[in-house]
Amino acid sequence: MAHDEVVRLEDVWAHYDGVPVLEGVSLSVERDDFLGIIGPNGGGKTTLLKVILGLIKPSRGMVSVLGKTPERSRKNIGYVPQVNLFDPDFPISVWNVVLMGRYGRVGPLRWYGKKDRERAQRALQTVGMLDHKDRQIGKLSGGEQQRVFIARALVSEPRLLLLDEPTASVDPAMQTEFYELLEGLKQRMAIVLVSHDITAVSIYVDKIACLNGQLFYHGSKEIGVEVLEATYKCPVQMIAHGTVPHRVLMEH
Repeated sequence: MAHDEVVRLEDVWAHYDGVPVLEGVSLSVERDDFLGIIGPNGGGKTTLLKVILGLIKPSRGMVSVLGKTPERSRKNIGYVPQVNLFDPDFPISVWNVVLMGRYGRVGPLRWYGKKDRERAQRALQTVGMLDHKDRQIGKLSGGEQQRVFIARALVSEPRLLLLDEPTASVDPAMQTEFYELLEGLKQRMAIVLVSHDITAVSIYVDKIACLNGQLFYHGSKEIGVEVLEATYKCPVQMIAHGTVPHRVLMEH
């Protein structure tokens, strides 16, 4: 494993009920990478994140995270899943939600200590939510909740942050601010972001991978039409406004 390599996948296959979801995927993520993964629904993006986390064991291939198996490295991985299921009326504060991210470090039947509280305060400060620490999380906006969930992931001081559709519940007006938050975090850790928002991904990330069962592309943020068409299985038109690329799917 290279010195700066955080994640390595070699010829990884994963199946559900005998049907391949990932087919021969090879991928390398290095320290300080901000990688965006795009692709259609059912293309295997969430499965790929769960393979990296060790939540899904591939049927074939090799997975290494920080030079170890995913299970052994999980405490160094921050994860924000696509859907955070919770009762909005459940009376739990932002502070306690974030502290839950220290559970992997503290372990069962132990109280959170001074160090855990300091890490929680720092994580909330990083995402701009420290002033809301005593609020009930169910009373926050979608964008504010996502910031709290990122703080929960950050409180374990991860070296790798995995985000599955993190802006799905974020108001469009707040998405720019959200991506700028991630821009600052990439100085401290590798980030892998799954998203359907091709335009936003093309602007903010450093590298883009296209996934639809197979990994069609990886290594840069420049994507050719043929790569997107192979990924989405439909014609694609590419247009540009100034220096910012915008990619639009044609009608099909």
